[in-house]
Amino acid sequence: MGPLLRTVELFYDVLSPYSWLGFEVLCRYQNIWNINLQLRPSLIGGIMKDSGSLSAMRFLTAVSLEHPDMLEKVSRELWMRIWSKDEDITEPQSILAAAEKAGMSAEQAQGLLEKISTPKVKNQLKETTEAACRYGAFGLPITVAHVDGQTHMIFGSDRMELLAYLLGEKWMGPVPPAVNARL
Repeated sequence: MGPLLRTVELFYDVLSPYSWLGFEVLCRYQNIWNINLQLRPSLIGGIMKDSGSLSAMRFLTAVSLEHPDMLEKVSRELWMRIWSKDEDITEPQSILAAAEKAGMSAEQAQGLLEKISTPKVKNQLKETTEAACRYGAFGLPITVAHVDGQTHMIFGSDRMELLAYLLGEKWMGPVPPAVNARL
């Protein structure tokens, strides 16, 4: 029998390119390291004021609440828009385009966009951001590993070797040479 499933939380904001790096690495390693990766959209503006990603992060929070299976893909598409295509992710049309490119129907995406100002979505994003702060966040990304009854907070996307060590796993670089690793 393999090692027990461990939980790793990634608190991130699509406005942070370092969050994107950490996101991609953890998505690639989740099956290799047998971890339960929990993606936690957080508002960097709640940690570092005036970041400008509120609409996008509320949208991802709505995705997390209603279509958690789509969260990885929609997050990636928002990162692609802002950091690879230099497109504005604060505009509703850009958010909708990212969601549709990720595989959501236009109706699903529009329905979620209409919910970004609801108390449920706003409160969830606030709670997730506050949880990151309770772990000691002073920026994003942070990765929180729950291993052997202990909690470890790691800041940044350049400390994956430390995460591998905490998990008792091998670090093979940002792109592991494994068949089951995926983008």
